[in-house]
Order: sequence, then C-alpha cells, then structure tokens
Amino acid sequence: MSEQLIQQVQSKLNADWTTRKKAVDYTQDELKELDALVQEIKKEKCIDEVLFLTDERLGYSKDSVAALYISGLLSLEKNALNNTALETLVDMFKKNLKPVLVEQVCNTILSEKPDNKFALKTLAECKIAQDKDEKSTEEGYAIYERIIKTDLGEAPIAKELAMYYEKKGDINKANEYYKKAILRFINSENLDETKRVWAILIKNIPEEYDFFQLVRRKFIKVFGELRSTDIMEDLYAVYKKQAADDSAKWDIAIEILKQNLEISPKDSQARKELVECYKGKYASHSQLEDYIRNSNLTQSYRDVFEAINDFEKHIAFDKNSFVFHKTWGVGIIRKLTSDTLKVGFSKKVGEKDISLKMAVTALKPLSKNHIWVKKATMKKPELKAWVKENKKEVLIAIIKSFDNNCDFKRIKAELVPSILDLNEWPSWNTAAKKILDSEPEFGINQNDSSMYTVRTQPVTAEEKLANEFKAQKKFNDRVNLILKYHEENYDKSKEIFADMYSYFTGYLKNIQKVNELVISSYLIVKIISAGSENKQYDFAINETFSELYYRIENPKEIYNAIKKNSVLRSKFLEYIKMLPDWNEQYIKLFPTVLDVALLYDLVEAGFAEDVKKLVRTSFESYKDYRETVLFFFAKSQNEQWFKDADIPYEKQLIALVNIIVITFREINNHVNSTENKKINKTATELLFTENTLYKYMFSKDEDTVKKMYTLVDDIADLEETYKTQTRNKILEKYPNFKFRVVEEKSSQPKGMIVTSKMLKLKKEERDRIETIELPENANEIKDAVAKGDLKENAEFQAAKEKQRDLNARLSKLNDEIARAVEFDPTTSTNAVVAFATLVTLTNKDTNADETYTVLGPWESNPEKKIISYMSPFGNAMIDKKVGDKVSYSVGENTYHYQIKSIEKVDIK
Repeated sequence: MSEQLIQQVQSKLNADWTTRKKAVDYTQDELKELDALVQEIKKEKCIDEVLFLTDERLGYSKDSVAALYISGLLSLEKNALNNTALETLVDMFKKNLKPVLVEQVCNTILSEKPDNKFALKTLAECKIAQDKDEKSTEEGYAIYERIIKTDLGEAPIAKELAMYYEKKGDINKANEYYKKAILRFINSENLDETKRVWAILIKNIPEEYDFFQLVRRKFIKVFGELRSTDIMEDLYAVYKKQAADDSAKWDIAIEILKQNLEISPKDSQARKELVECYKGKYASHSQLEDYIRNSNLTQSYRDVFEAINDFEKHIAFDKNSFVFHKTWGVGIIRKLTSDTLKVGFSKKVGEKDISLKMAVTALKPLSKNHIWVKKATMKKPELKAWVKENKKEVLIAIIKSFDNNCDFKRIKAELVPSILDLNEWPSWNTAAKKILDSEPEFGINQNDSSMYTVRTQPVTAEEKLANEFKAQKKFNDRVNLILKYHEENYDKSKEIFADMYSYFTGYLKNIQKVNELVISSYLIVKIISAGSENKQYDFAINETFSELYYRIENPKEIYNAIKKNSVLRSKFLEYIKMLPDWNEQYIKLFPTVLDVALLYDLVEAGFAEDVKKLVRTSFESYKDYRETVLFFFAKSQNEQWFKDADIPYEKQLIALVNIIVITFREINNHVNSTENKKINKTATELLFTENTLYKYMFSKDEDTVKKMYTLVDDIADLEETYKTQTRNKILEKYPNFKFRVVEEKSSQPKGMIVTSKMLKLKKEERDRIETIELPENANEIKDAVAKGDLKENAEFQAAKEKQRDLNARLSKLNDEIARAVEFDPTTSTNAVVAFATLVTLTNKDTNADETYTVLGPWESNPEKKIISYMSPFGNAMIDKKVGDKVSYSVGENTYHYQIKSIEKVDIK
C-alpha cells in the first residue's frame, strides 16, 4: 500500500475526529470522495490494512462517518455477511433527516452487490416514505417486488405489496401477494398475521377453495390440527352464505364441516351446522326429515360419522334419481315410499320393487352425468357423436363418475368397445391425453400420479406441475418435472417451487454416500441457481463437484442412472470436463456414454493418442467392449483418429461375428439376456444390412469368401435366413462354389415362411374374431339365454355352435401365426429353387414344359400354378439347381421332372 493512500485514509478519519464532524454535517460530494477513496483501496489491493485502521478508529469513535463508510464497503468487497457498519451509518443519516444520503449509500451498495437485501429494503422504505412523490413510491414498491422474488421468507413485505395494490384497485395482483404473504407467515410461525391475511383472502377470493385447502394443510403442519378448525369455521360461514344462491356450495360447506368433525368429533355446533347444510342441500327431497331422524344425525350419543354414512346412503335415493344394479344395470327411481323403491330398468328387465334396506347395499346411486347413465339413456349414434366431438366433457364425466379419481385404463374400459371401435381408440386417446395435460380443470391425484381428477377451480400450469411433482413417487420423474418447471421459465418465487427445490437440497445435507441421487440433486441445484435471479436458490453445498466425484465408487453406474435425462447427462459431462484428469475420466466413461462429442473434445485438446489406444483396446478385447466396437464400426469409419488406429477391416468384421457368438452363448445361459439381445441384434444388422459383409467378401478372392462364410455358418444360433442369404449371394458370384456336405440341408428356415401381405391379412382376421365376432357372439348367447328354456332354444344352440367354430378358427390362426416366419426379400435367389422363385420344369413323362411359382401354404393356389414349398412337389424341388432332376410320389403315382430355369419372383 502506498504511503500517499495511507495518508489519504488517515486524513479522512482524522477529519471526523478533529472537527467533530457528525452525520448531519455530511454532503453528497463528501460521500462521493469517500467512495473514490474506497475504489482506490480496492485497486491497490490493500483492503485488510485499511480495515485495520478503520476498526481501530471505530474502537474509540463509534460514530465516525468516514470509518463506518469505508469499513462497510470494504467488508462488502470481502463478501462479509455482517452489514453492521453500513446499517449504523444509514441509521445515523435517517435520524438526522438525510434521506438523500440514505439513498446514495444504498445505491452505492447495490452497485457493488445488486441483491443486498439491507440496501434494497432501506432504499424501498426511503422512496415510499416520500408520499408526495408518486413516481418515487412506485419505484419503492418495485424494489419490494424485487425483494419478494429473491427472498421467500419476506412475509411482511408481501403483505405490504398486497395492501398497496389493493389500494390502487389492482385486486388480482393484491390477492397474489396476499397468497404469498399467508404462506410465508405460516412458515415463519406467525399465527396472528396468518389469521389476519386468511380473513382478507376468504373475503377476496372465496371461490379458490383448492388454495384454502393448501393453506389448511400447511397450517396444520405448523400450528396443529385443533387450531385449523377456527380458520376453517370462518371459511365455512362464507360458503354457507353463498349456498343460498349457489346450491353447489353446499357440498363445500359440508366438506369443511366433516374435516372439522374429524378433528373434533364432539363439536356439537359443527354437527348442528351439518344438519342445517343437509337440509339446505336436500330441501326438495321427499324423505329428508325421515332420513335425518332415522340416522340419529342430531343425536349426540351416536358416532357422528356412522350417522353421516347412514344418512348419505339413504338420501341418495329419491324419485327420478339414477341407480345401478350389478345384474340389472342402470335404472331410474320411479316411485319412493318410506321403505320401498320402484326402479325402472331396461325394457328387458322392466320395473323392480326393492326395499330401502336392500337398496342401500344392492344399488349404487349415480348422478345424471355419470357415464353409465349416458350410455343407458343415449342412443348409440348420438352417444358416439358426443364422445368424439366433446372429449373434454366426456373426460370430466368419466373421471367424476368414479369418485373424481380415474386412470386411463378405466377411461378406455368405459369407451371401448361399447362406444368406440378398437381402431378409433388410438387417435381419441392421443387427443384426450393432450387435454388432460393442458387444460387447467384437470389435475393429478397427489397420492397416485396415474389417477386424474377434475378440479373445483382451474389451476395454473405451475400448480399443475407442482401437484404432479407431489404425486410422483419416483426420483427420476420428479427430476423431469422440476427441470420442466425451470425450462418453461415459470415463476420461481412461488412457494410451490420452493417445496420442489427443497426436495433435492435434502439429498445434499450430511452426505454419507455419493450416489446418483446426490449427483442428480447437485446438478439440479446448480442448474436452478445458474438460471434464477432468486438468491434463495443459491444453496450452499459443503463439497465441490470434484470432491463429490472422487467419492463415487463407479461413475459409469451414475451416468447410466441419469442418462435418460439429457439435461443432467450433459451437465454431468460438463462438470467432469472441469476435473484435472478429465481426459482419463472421459476415456473410462466413453464405453458407457458412447457419444462421439467426447472423442472430439479429447482430440481437440491434444489427447488423440488416448483415443486411438481406446479404439485398439476395444477391438482387441471385444468381449469387454462390445457396444464400443459396434459404435466405432457403425459411426467412425471416416474419422481420421479411427483410421490412424489402423484396425484392418477384416478384423473389424471378425470382431462383429465373435460378438454375435458371445451374446448368443450368454443369452442361452440367461446372462444379461435383455442387454445381450440388443447387442446381438445390432451386430447382426451391421454385418448383414446394406451388404456390409458381402461387399468385403466379394472385393477379395474366393479363399476370403470361404473363410468369411465358414465363420458365419459356424454361428449355431444365427437365423437360417442369414445363412441362406449368404449362400445365395455366394452362388450368384460363384455358381460352382462347393459347400460342406453338412450344409446341403434345406435352405428354408424353420417354421412356416409367409409373405408379409398374407401375415397381415391373417393377423387382421385373428383380431376381428377376438374383438368383434366373439364379443358379438357373446351378446347373441346372452340374448338367447334371456329367452328361457335352453333345451328348446334354437337360437342358443346356433349361437353356441358358432362360438365353437370361432374358437377353433382362432386357435388355428394363433398356432399358424406363432409358427410364421415373414419372408425377407433380400434372401431371394435364382441360384436354387427356394421360396419366391418361378420354376420352369420339363415333364419327363410328357416332354412338355410346366411353370410354377413356389410360395407357402397360405399363398398356395394350384389353379394359378402357385404351389407350397411344403407340398410333396414343392419340397422335392427345394434347393435344386438348373439341370437337376426332380421326382416325387403321390399315392401310387411317381412324377419325373428336370429343372429348366429358375427366376426370382418379386414379392411385395
């Protein structure tokens, strides 16, 4: 530190001391001089030395403006959390009525630390205090809004903002801040303020019942169940009053009373109010008073919930109400007396008299909008049109039909095949799912994410995501949801997001073992904090990524656990690249990651030799590097680093063959079957697709062809199709190629070869029998049974006979389809007689030429000269070449032919 700078600091400190200069005496220019001095101190990097001088002066002169100002700003530079010096200075300026200097100090602080809460709060208060200046007031409240976004603990400011906007007439904005305020007051355990804001909200937004239930749940966690009954009584009073004009409000009022009674079952006033609500809701019910009396709902000696259950079971039955019986179906109550119901069912069933006692257990009450009622009362064309044209309305009806809790399995069961045909379902299903995901009326059951609900009030997209987050039980699903919230740039100042965020920070406290949950949580916290202005999300993690990473037992397992999420995957690799030995880590991880970008990064950073070494190691140890070999073979042939690794192409092909052999062996031994099947399929496709193997074989000599074919033929479990294809290709190039005797077996694969067209037709026939003909036949049997005596019932006998025929046909189709092998046109050949060949033969008995197309039993048509390769004649021809003789016998007759020509048949 220069002597001149020391003298300047001492001069400023001494000036306060010798002249007894107080806060009231300071001007804006003098503060600017001090600020310039602070900047010089920071430039000279002598902060600690100057802080020693200011602390020494404050030791015997606590109100030194110069010492407080210099000490406070330098402490900020060091990121000290203590604002004592600046707070003291600002307080001195306030007391001496120096608002301009207060603003100046705050603005100076904010120029260095834009999110300093003390400066923001003080500046806002200062601007708002100037009542006569509307612009200044607006600026002050704008600063308050900035604070609210960055500090989720600020309840009083949230309330003040709400009151400000309420005074201005912006009720929507006011209510949003009241909502923030009440949730924050609960978190800070401020019961009195919570109650005050609650009273305001139930007056301002009584319709937002879901929000009040959210507050209730949080309130109970902090203040306990018993206290929650007081605030809910206030809300109940609002809904009871509204029910006089809106009957739907009775249900909410009743729900609130039931919640309070669950907490205080002996609450006689709540019980009395419940009876009044029931009387209001069912005022037009003919048996209302009888049911109240019979249930003992008004009698305190009976358990309140037993009485409620008894009453609600009975009150559901009234004239013109719909019911469901498990045998008779949907019916409507035509008449009701004190102990009997007359219910009209379908024309076939007619009317039934049912005692009230039996009805309680045998009948299920249905609303007029229940999906079963719709199906029973609407004609099928009208019903189908309604389902197709009003998907949202249909979804609401179905979900509400099942206690407002319904999954897609149930939705499909209600629509297919009774209303929609099976082929109409996919498009309806896709459109319906979009509606459920996008429309605010639909939500997710917080206890089961597969179940949909219909909300009493629409929810925002943020709330919908937050609710789904709570419902999800799987960690990875929650990862996807918080990242979606972040990527959609939804409001992160909302408490619902803070709850989502805290779920992940919980994994970063007292870390014992570093697993995928810890790493994923670390990455999420970093992603959120980097993309958010809210300092609430600058979570302090005790360990750096480097420290966490080197505690991981197996980084490959961590990557595999997070690789389904592309955001976390790329962020994980990004952080690994910051490690000192990142090149070694990338090489180790590559067989798991299989992303060429890693290799590009390594080559560009000068680690090309490491990459080439990895290539050589992979092909040398193909058993341990199977997927890596397949990746290099498929995607790296033109890369310079791969060419420089100098792996002979034949060696690459042999590695693929050996991988197929190894995976078949492990599949047969039930070792990692799923993974091995995937690798086996990829290697097989690489070897045979696009003639990869054949291009190489036929670019060399016949010895190479023999060598490569032998390798392929020795793969015991390889599909015969590929071996046939290889033989056919060889015969086209080398017609006189000699195969081993063991290979002179039929070139046709096991099973029954069929064309894709016939396979499709057979599957369609099977599906038609299963989904249309058998269900229709079941209805025919049901109708026939309803007509009486089965012995004399011709319709019943005919329907049962048809059922036996359909089942026999279905069984045969299933057996044939199971054995079917779809013909691969790439295996087509004219070197020998095979499936899909046109064969011209000379009949040695008549000396006439005959031409036949060889296909399968499904395609066989003797009139059109199409024969099955499985028939005696077809089987005798298979694998024969031009010039070969063919003989076969049918009964006592033997036929003699000689093959004249063989042509390929184009199968489409």
